[in-house]
Amino acid sequence: MSAEHVKPYGDSGKSKKEEVAEMFNNISSKYDFLNHFLSLGIDKLWRKKAVKLMKQVQPKRVLDMATGTGDFALESLVLKPNEVVGLDISEGMLEMGRQKMKKRGVDHIISMRLGDSESIPYDDNYFDALTVGFGVRNFENLEKGLSDMLRVIKPGGMAVILEFSKPKKFPIKQLFGLYSNHILPFIGKTVSKDARAYTYLPESVAAFPEGKDFENILIKLGYKDVKLTPVSGGIATIYTGRK
Repeated sequence: MSAEHVKPYGDSGKSKKEEVAEMFNNISSKYDFLNHFLSLGIDKLWRKKAVKLMKQVQPKRVLDMATGTGDFALESLVLKPNEVVGLDISEGMLEMGRQKMKKRGVDHIISMRLGDSESIPYDDNYFDALTVGFGVRNFENLEKGLSDMLRVIKPGGMAVILEFSKPKKFPIKQLFGLYSNHILPFIGKTVSKDARAYTYLPESVAAFPEGKDFENILIKLGYKDVKLTPVSGGIATIYTGRK
């Protein structure tokens, strides 16, 4: 089954987009705690590494797609941009993000906006750089979303996509399988009270066209100089591409 057909709740009457928004609205108040707890904080190191790769384009305007509560948007501040936009389809997640930005005194730089990857509410060539952290596998139409992302980046601008992948080597492959299929859903269900949200995660990772397959999709859509960097033994991969 393709990633586009894997949905959080499997409700035939709703689109993947609607279900993903509903899922993140349901878990938004517990999301930050669970995210950092379940990843043992390693996700922060991955974002730091991803943002470092953007340094070469010295971005002044950054878009963070599928921003959630804005962790990637916050990390991009080390590059001293003038404007950062966090875009997401979940109002619940955005509201948590807005509170976070206010608390940190950066809401004058980072704005959190409701928006969809397939129809980004910005003009062509508006952003110098774009980030997506663990969001592209949730897109209802992967290629349409990736194409619209490319549209809003300036020529020479960069997209940095951080996404889970499937480790190939022993023992990381076996440990990751045990963790993502059994431990993560149990803790996620107990804390968030949404059992499906944390069984959807391993299912969506398993269905996602990772590695070379995803690299080939980016190249087909017109991304240039595409590179992939596995992190933490292949648990996740950072993909970069230019326009």
